[in-house]
Amino acid sequence: MASTTTPQRHLGRWGPVFAAIWLVFLIDPVREAWRLRDTARGDVGLVATIVFAAVYLFVWIRLRSRRARLVARPGWAEAVGWLAVMGVLAVTMVWALGQSGTASAVYCAVAAVILPFPYAGVLVVGIAGLLVLLGEVRSGWDSEVGTAFGVIAGAMAVFGIQQMMLRNIELIRAHDENAELAVENERTRFARDLHDILGHSLTVITVKAELAQRLLDVDPSRARTELADLERLSRDALADVRRAVEGYRDVSLPAELARARAALAAAEIRADLPNSTDDVPSEKRELFAWAVREGVTNVLRHSGARRCSVVLTPTSVEVRDDGRGSAEAVRGSGLTGLQERASLVGGTVVTRTLSPGYSLQVVVP
Repeated sequence: MASTTTPQRHLGRWGPVFAAIWLVFLIDPVREAWRLRDTARGDVGLVATIVFAAVYLFVWIRLRSRRARLVARPGWAEAVGWLAVMGVLAVTMVWALGQSGTASAVYCAVAAVILPFPYAGVLVVGIAGLLVLLGEVRSGWDSEVGTAFGVIAGAMAVFGIQQMMLRNIELIRAHDENAELAVENERTRFARDLHDILGHSLTVITVKAELAQRLLDVDPSRARTELADLERLSRDALADVRRAVEGYRDVSLPAELARARAALAAAEIRADLPNSTDDVPSEKRELFAWAVREGVTNVLRHSGARRCSVVLTPTSVEVRDDGRGSAEAVRGSGLTGLQERASLVGGTVVTRTLSPGYSLQVVVP
């Protein structure tokens, strides 16, 4: 077994750690809460700060998981709920810890970017204005102009990153739509080819069959000639149909493994794939290639997995993931087609729900 690990995938796994680094700016509220630890305000401020940091990380991880599923933004109810919770915690921090609690404002402004631009802009400007106002009216507070500038600058930076991610999602969706259109066009071409092949051949066969039926009693010799032509025409039509479908049935196991490697890497799913297919007998490679294609497709579409592995032996192939299972795939037609192909060579398709994960296995004794 060979593991495919790229620097980008390392960064993907360490993403939450990098996000947590920015919580260093909450050190001042924690220090202030520790200084006031013998008071109720100190205890409330410490708890509010810790919960605030946890909520911020949770929001970041949720947004990252949505991006992996090509979901641009959360729903209104979910976004407003997150922001409301962070706002309540931020107000609690300011009430309990004073000016040091305003460090939460930058995080609230960054999180506000999950809203559409006009609403996010109003909220960010409102947060910055409120900071400036508090710095002027609260006795003993220093000016909050610098913090207000940091709020706007941080929100603008995150907004730029978000726009880049949204464009990437749009490009991926456009690529998927183009791929679907290409498949649909190929299906149309195949249907047209079959119509051209069978339409002409079956018309001629029908005419010759009617002629042979009329000649049976009148000219048996010519009738036999027409029947021989019928046999030849039917064999030619069958050969033409077989040639037409060769492009659909001729799949390569090494090629399918290469496609699976690229598709899983694009979806940020760790891939454990074999480097060689030499142990698989030639007569089983086509079926195993179909199994890899179906299994990996289900992992990408339904599982939400973080890791996928393919195990090849001379008698079996297994696609396994650590996701939430593929109930949607079981209801689809892909597994039905795979079962039909396996039955033609005496094989069986075995699906199992793991804990966690899902396994698709094709066994050919």
